Amino acid sequence: MTRLSVNVNKIATLRNARGGNIPNLLSVVKDIISFGADGITVHPRPDERHITYQDTLDISRMIKEDFPFIEFNIEGFPSTNFKKLIKESKPHQITLVPDPPEVLTSNAGWNVKSKKSFLKETIREIKTNSNRICLFINPDPNIIKNVLDTGANSVELFTGEYAHEFSTNKIYQVIKKYIKTASIAHKNNIGVNAGHDLNLDNLKFFNNNVKYLDEVSIGHALICDSLYFGLENTIQLYKRNLK
Repeated sequence: MTRLSVNVNKIATLRNARGGNIPNLLSVVKDIISFGADGITVHPRPDERHITYQDTLDISRMIKEDFPFIEFNIEGFPSTNFKKLIKESKPHQITLVPDPPEVLTSNAGWNVKSKKSFLKETIREIKTNSNRICLFINPDPNIIKNVLDTGANSVELFTGEYAHEFSTNKIYQVIKKYIKTASIAHKNNIGVNAGHDLNLDNLKFFNNNVKYLDEVSIGHALICDSLYFGLENTIQLYKRNLK
């Protein structure tokens, strides 16, 4: 069964909208775990507009002490501050994304070929801080040979294109890229994750067709759905689509 990692950035966004500590992020993380999530994901950005660096350290500490069976995944661009943060928090997984500081959300994968030297050096520097180093990539089978050269041991497939085309007749052509990329990654002992705009409408089809999928990271849609269905029920609905 594919693992579900819940991105809790939106919980922090809601808290930050009014200041104070409502909702209490750590309490929500505890509930998300108790409701069945397999992992927790955060993406702290330089301006700390949602998850703060202190949030990241607090979540990391709580998971290590109270939920050692839960995976903690930290996403981000490998800036100096980000590398300092992961050195302090030592998450189970580090997902490197190519986002410049000003973007609202991760909307493209790495150009691994052109950034190979940078990524290789970055991974060499940070790999002692995590069991798994993951690269956020576009669905392209030809990228995997370059991923291997960087030293990363997993990839997260950017599913924005898939989500955009899901309701069109192009979806059967688009899904082939994800299927082939995941297959080649698996053959080369590279773990396969996926994320971006996955939701209750499109998740099951993706999971049923893309073999070797280890994990999906979902935040925005899941939190939006929880407004209608409740958080516990929503997490269970997503997990049913991953069986």
